[in-house]
Amino acid sequence: MNYNKVKPCKELEPFIHFYWELKGNEQERQLERVFPDGCAGIIMNLGDTCLTDNGSVLIEFEKTYVVGAMTSYKDSFIETDTHLIGACLKPATFANFYKYDSQNELINDTVEFEKSNSFNVDRTFVNPFNYFDHFFLERMKSKNNPLQSVIIDIHSTNGQMSISEISKRNFTTIRQLERNFKKLIGLSPKEYSNIIRFQNALNLIKNSNQNRSLLDIAFECGYYDHAHLSNEIKQKTGLSPSLL
Repeated sequence: MNYNKVKPCKELEPFIHFYWELKGNEQERQLERVFPDGCAGIIMNLGDTCLTDNGSVLIEFEKTYVVGAMTSYKDSFIETDTHLIGACLKPATFANFYKYDSQNELINDTVEFEKSNSFNVDRTFVNPFNYFDHFFLERMKSKNNPLQSVIIDIHSTNGQMSISEISKRNFTTIRQLERNFKKLIGLSPKEYSNIIRFQNALNLIKNSNQNRSLLDIAFECGYYDHAHLSNEIKQKTGLSPSLL
């Protein structure tokens, strides 16, 4: 399986993490498991039909799909002739490019876009990432992200700041914060914070030396104990910490 990531143009960097392309291996079928990160994504299929969402959704040739934020892991089955391409949007930026009632309707789901919102398959084949830059620049409805300062606060503390403190720092109520998160990200502020905390723990587990205990990492990341962290990792990845 070949996977490649490309940065968007400078004007789009505040809104898009990266573009990506995935191609199947000629030798065998593979399983691609993605973990929650709080972001929505856009996918187009340029190859054979691909089974995703743990086997419940078919991504068909030439069609474009939106992938909502996730609360748990998601498996895709990558065949030898799979060819997927897409964009990973930054949190709460879906509404900068698309009109949709509320992101909470897309949680843990992959939904086919109508043609007016889809990528052009011919232009995608020719020069995909340059085309994506033009596509998103032309569609940009606003350069404002109403949750930007809140997201910065959550990331600056790796998801450990309380929701009440976040609301005070951003001069809003917890209820209003909940509404805005559900609409623009799909998750509650607490769910999003937990995902960022989980991502930090995941990074520490993968990059720490073998002498560091899971209990140390759990305490650093704000978990009660190593069992609390282990359960969180199992729920979000389907794996025990030792298998990461």
